[in-house]
Amino acid sequence: MADRSVRRWRAAWRRGGVAALGSAGPMAVERLSSAQWQRLEGELKRGPLVHGFNDEDQGWTLRRVKSLIGRLFRVGCTVQGVWRLLKRHGWSCQVPVRRALERDEAAIEVWKAEVWKAEVWKAEVWPRLKVPRTTWAPTSASRTRAASR
Repeated sequence: MADRSVRRWRAAWRRGGVAALGSAGPMAVERLSSAQWQRLEGELKRGPLVHGFNDEDQGWTLRRVKSLIGRLFRVGCTVQGVWRLLKRHGWSCQVPVRRALERDEAAIEVWKAEVWKAEVWKAEVWPRLKVPRTTWAPTSASRTRAASR
């Protein structure tokens, strides 16, 4: 199969050059119209809490978006299809940033200014952080214990 694909690509390249090798778009027909996508995007921006997802994690998951599409438009799709749909429309996978309540932004900026200078980092910080390598030593291949004397 891969051999046939290479032949098809080569023939397309000969006929139309590099432009002929570009993507022809998604293979499947889009399940949501542009109006439906606009509505879905608006609903996603409102957040999961508005749509009844009440657990402590208030981020959108692919399963939640799939469920929302089913509720709003009565359209069934797979989780992979939801990922492709979101990706096609410029959405990306994001993980919410979790930061300590005690975080001191001013102190962090001072630390960055002082520590991240190349000379200071190489001379002082890196030697403290670097874990020494474990040395290699030959071991016995025998499965028996060493003889006791």
